[in-house]
Amino acid sequence: MPITTMAEGATVWDLIWELNVIDGPFMVALYALAALVFLYLLFRGPGWSWVLTVIVLLIVGSLVGIAVLWIGVNVLDAFGGPVDDSAWLWVSAAFAGITLAIWNLWHSRWWRKLIALLAIPLFSATAAFGVNAAYGLNPTLGSMFHISTADTIDPPVPDPATIADPVEPLYATWTPPPDMPETGEVGIVQGGVPNTVSGFEARPAQIYLPPAALVADAPRLPLVVMMMGQPGDPEASFIGSVLDEFAAEHDGLAPIALVIDQLGDPSADPLCLDSELGKVESYVMQDVVPWARQRLGVLQGPQFTTVAGYSNGGGCAAYFGAKYPEVFGNLLAVSPVEYAGAEHPDEVLAEIFNGDTVAYGMVKPANIMAAKAPYPDSVAIFTVGENDLAFLRGTERLADAATAAAMQTTLFLVPGADHDVAALTGGLEKGFEVLSPRLGLSAP
Repeated sequence: MPITTMAEGATVWDLIWELNVIDGPFMVALYALAALVFLYLLFRGPGWSWVLTVIVLLIVGSLVGIAVLWIGVNVLDAFGGPVDDSAWLWVSAAFAGITLAIWNLWHSRWWRKLIALLAIPLFSATAAFGVNAAYGLNPTLGSMFHISTADTIDPPVPDPATIADPVEPLYATWTPPPDMPETGEVGIVQGGVPNTVSGFEARPAQIYLPPAALVADAPRLPLVVMMMGQPGDPEASFIGSVLDEFAAEHDGLAPIALVIDQLGDPSADPLCLDSELGKVESYVMQDVVPWARQRLGVLQGPQFTTVAGYSNGGGCAAYFGAKYPEVFGNLLAVSPVEYAGAEHPDEVLAEIFNGDTVAYGMVKPANIMAAKAPYPDSVAIFTVGENDLAFLRGTERLADAATAAAMQTTLFLVPGADHDVAALTGGLEKGFEVLSPRLGLSAP
């Protein structure tokens, strides 16, 4: 499903799609309504026989829910690996409630039947919203349906005369003007990033411009090219919030972050390669990077250029950072997929590489690092939630490979995080903490 953007002036739709589905009033009302309906269905009949019936119904429903989710995770691999613990609780609770609702359809008055029928989608939706809130990666109703309400941004065209990277670091020469805004801006790149070379049908990129980029005679700033997870959208609000906090501590200085689409469709995974699935590698290296260097006010050297990503995008970041150190001097992989198609390698090997294990091995970041070692001036940061068992070992292996290849490597386990928004924001915060002196944004 392509990401959709709302038209300017569509205020009613904006209010709907911008609805907070993490912890706002909508979620409180939804939880309260579901609880009230559940209590109504629970107290149907008097006596111990009904109490025992309810206990049996809830246990059976919960077990069915657990079984269905277990099959989806472990047999069908419908979610690309383990799911958050909250999913087990929400799914089992939803199935328990649905089982109770179905039982209320028999030998009951019409209004109880109606409430029971309405309870089935209500409990299902509550569980879906609850799981989404636990992950925290889709904060609005629109983001759950891949609909963006972000405004468009037309980045200011840099002065060609200032294209050379400065000798002194920015923090030593920069003085913020009095009219500099307190926060940066996030929006969709007006006109999009051209796909002239690759022809890859990417969804609209989003950009974060820090406060220092929003003033007259803005300095050239470091560039971050970032990719999000799958399924997911090129959403810049997460890195934007992290970099806004960073900028607040560094006189408005922070990298310009361009969040691009490496998927084309949230249900697809073109593996960040040039293949029959799409020319993603050409899109990134021959369309995005040249456009960003020419069109955005960014520093040009690899020391100031970072490729970053989360989950699927984190695997892409490891791949591009390993293969193109002359372009990306820094890579920041947050909860990365270890290599392209790691969730279903046999299928990728057969369908994309025609069974050629050597060809498949050549696109794995760890193997690329070993072949190109040593790296004379590359910084690699790998982060992962300490509770993210599905991605922890792969991230550690990538960090070990980077260390062996002589990259300046950092491995950081985000405390208390799983494969969720805490891992994303915690990983980005650690990454820019490490990169800050290298990017010239703070003293060593």
